[in-house]
Amino acid sequence: MPRHHAPLPEYASVVIVGGGVIGTSAAFHLAEAGVDVVLLERAQLGSGSTSKAAGGVRTQFSDLLNIQIAKRSMAAFREFGRRPGWEIELKQVGYLFVLTSESEVEEFEQSVALQNECGLDSRILTAAEARRRCPLLEGNDILAAAFSPGDGHATPEGVVQGYAFGARGLGAHIRVGCDVLAIDVRGSQIVEVVTDDGRIRTGTVICAAGPWSRSCGAMVGVELPVTPLRRQILFTEAIDGLPPDLPMTIDFASTFYFHREGPGLLMGMSDPDEQPGFSVETTEDWIPGLMDIVRRRAPRIADVGIRGGWAGLYEMTPDHNAIIGEAASVSRFLYASGFSGHGFLQGPAVGEILRDMVLRRPTFVDVSPLSVERFDASALRPEYNIV
Repeated sequence: MPRHHAPLPEYASVVIVGGGVIGTSAAFHLAEAGVDVVLLERAQLGSGSTSKAAGGVRTQFSDLLNIQIAKRSMAAFREFGRRPGWEIELKQVGYLFVLTSESEVEEFEQSVALQNECGLDSRILTAAEARRRCPLLEGNDILAAAFSPGDGHATPEGVVQGYAFGARGLGAHIRVGCDVLAIDVRGSQIVEVVTDDGRIRTGTVICAAGPWSRSCGAMVGVELPVTPLRRQILFTEAIDGLPPDLPMTIDFASTFYFHREGPGLLMGMSDPDEQPGFSVETTEDWIPGLMDIVRRRAPRIADVGIRGGWAGLYEMTPDHNAIIGEAASVSRFLYASGFSGHGFLQGPAVGEILRDMVLRRPTFVDVSPLSVERFDASALRPEYNIV
């Protein structure tokens, strides 16, 4: 079928590559600031990593920058119904990290202390308190848990569509089904973005291409060390008696997690045997390992039927932390990618950061330690609180 839509603008102050939460958040914040912006998405909005995210939103991190970025994003999620004005089904039921070793407890005690210094109400719970928060939990090996009552989960698709709706209303041009083929550079200056639907003259490009960021960076000679890694999610049938405030619960040692999804649960776990790649085919080979953990940690779930699932991609970096910055070798090539599983929850704040970087004004937090140059300088920023 031929495409029937208006031609691409001949010029834009900023072109964003990628229509997930990072790209649409950047488009909204830039358009709100009066910037002429075009967003290009080769498939549909949120069709990459964002739409397949588990939807968790939290402030419980071990890295100070991640805490600050997540705190800013949580404030934006709470106000999302007003700005940009969209329902995202935010459930602030808390995040519960279940801890089963002394080393985990020690690490999370340090993280909670750092979070408290940032004004967050996270805390360490006893094993008994953790079971009261999440009645599905079992296991004599539970030593403690870390809990933050203001965290929870929201609908990723709602966030993307809300930002896109707001951006369009502010004059942004959002084009789906448009593949970026090249970014033309003359000298060290970006001059044009070439797509399969036309060309756009511009001097500024933002790479928000998620797992595909490495190829986007290569178009301007910038190495973005982002590796795609498949993660799979399952949905259960209805479970009687689930408490309405069941927290997002994570068995930290195994990475098994679950939260309420309607009358049932959404659940998942990282597969230690998963190999990097772009496949999003759903498979069953990881399910026996998952169910072994389920029977030990939350056995009631093991007796519930599965009604479906999906697969999506994490965008991994060597230290499991995002890369955010502006290229040194080519003028006005900005990037925000490699979030390693926490891109959805950091999307609102990262959109603000990108806006301010484009406008050359101070960002609310110094993100220079997250630049891609840290890998050359061996200045890694490992994030401990990941699944």
